[in-house]
Amino acid sequence: MVTIDEERFRESFESYSRIGATENGGLHRLTLTEADKRVRDAFVEDLAELGLEVRVDRIGNIFGRREGTDLDADPVLIGSHLDSQPYGGRFDGQLGVLAALETLRALEDEGVEPNRPIEIVNWTNEEGSRFPNALLGSSVFSGGTELETALSLTDGEGTTVRDALSAIGYDGDHPVEPFDIHAHLELHIEQGPYLEEHGNSLGIVEGVYGMSWLRATITGESDHAGPTPMHTRSDAMAAAADAVSEINRLPNRLSADAVSTVGEFSIAPGSINVVPDTAEFTVDVRSYDDAVVAEAVERVHEEIEHACSRHATSAEVEALWNIESTAFDPEIRDVLEGVADDRGIAYERMPSGAAHDATRINEIAPTAMLFAPSVDGRTHNEDEFTEWEDCVVTAGCYAEAVHQLASE
Repeated sequence: MVTIDEERFRESFESYSRIGATENGGLHRLTLTEADKRVRDAFVEDLAELGLEVRVDRIGNIFGRREGTDLDADPVLIGSHLDSQPYGGRFDGQLGVLAALETLRALEDEGVEPNRPIEIVNWTNEEGSRFPNALLGSSVFSGGTELETALSLTDGEGTTVRDALSAIGYDGDHPVEPFDIHAHLELHIEQGPYLEEHGNSLGIVEGVYGMSWLRATITGESDHAGPTPMHTRSDAMAAAADAVSEINRLPNRLSADAVSTVGEFSIAPGSINVVPDTAEFTVDVRSYDDAVVAEAVERVHEEIEHACSRHATSAEVEALWNIESTAFDPEIRDVLEGVADDRGIAYERMPSGAAHDATRINEIAPTAMLFAPSVDGRTHNEDEFTEWEDCVVTAGCYAEAVHQLASE
C-alpha cells in the first residue's frame, strides 16, 4: 500500500499557495498571468526533479511522464489545474495537482515500478474566468474545441489566448491531441456541503451535472429619470431585474437538483439619473438530468421574453457554452471503493454539481474522481477551506488507487 509523506505534501501546498496569494488567505492566480507563469515554473521544476519527461503542448497543458515496466502500455493520467478564480480559494484545482505530484513522489520513495506509465498534467484555463471557455485545455486535448478557436479567444482587455501563452513562455510546440489512456483519475474538493453534512471523509464521484451558459442583452431606451413617466419608459434594467427574479425561482419548478445562477450583470449608460437603455447578464443552469437543463434553457428564454413584454423592451439571448451530464467509469469507482474500504474511510457516492477537466477526459478515456470535503461548502472565494486531515485522507486513497490502476 502506497503511503504519502504528509509533511512534504503540506509543505508543497503551502509553497504553491504563496504564488498569487491574497491578503485574506485565498488565491488570485488567473490563467496565463504572471502568477500562473510562476506556479507553472514551480510545477515544471518539481517534475524535472523527479526525472520526468516534461512536455508542453500548444494550448499550454503541461505533462510529465513516469515510465512503467511495460513501455508499450497505455498510461494512467492524473492531475488537475493550477489556475484559480478571481480572489478564489487555495484548494480548488491546486489540491488535485499536488496530490498527483505527491503520488509520484511516494512511488519514488518506495521504489514502486508499476506496469503502466503514469502521466501527470496541469490543464490550461480550467476555470474559464479570464477566457470565457471553461475546461479549455482539456477540451482542446479531447477534441471538443478546435485549437485555433481556443487560441483566438480573448479576455476582457482583448488579449488572445495565443498572445497570453506567448507572454508567459508556455506556448508549447507539442501537438494538442489525445493519446491512448488506460484510466484517468482526478482529485478535487467537493465545493458543496454534503460530505461534511453526512460526516464522510471521501466522495466517490458518480458523474457530473450537465450545464448551459447563456448571455442575455436587453435593449430599451434611455430617458431622464425625472420627467419621464413610469408608464412610458422602456427600462432595460427593470426588465432585466424582473427576468432575473423569475430565473432564480426556476429550479424549484424543475427538479430537486436543478440550480440557476446569474453571475454577471451590467447596465448602461450607468448614470444615477438616466433610465438604462441596456442591461446584460449571464445565466448558468445545471442539473444531473440533461432534459431538465434543456427545459431550464427554454424557460429562461420565456422568462426574458415575458419580462421584456412587460417593460416595452427587446432582448437577444446568446448560447455561450453547453456540456452534457457525465457518468464516470464504474470499474474505476469500484477501485476507489475498495481502497476506501481497506483503509476504513467513510465515503459516499455522489454527483458533482461543478464541471471538471475529468468531464472532458471522460469523453475519450475511462475516468473517475475523488472528492475531499469542503467546510460549509464554501468555494470560489477566499473562505474556501478543507481540513488538512481530510486532504491527507483523500490524497492517500488517491495515491493507492493510482498505484492499483497503474499495476493493472
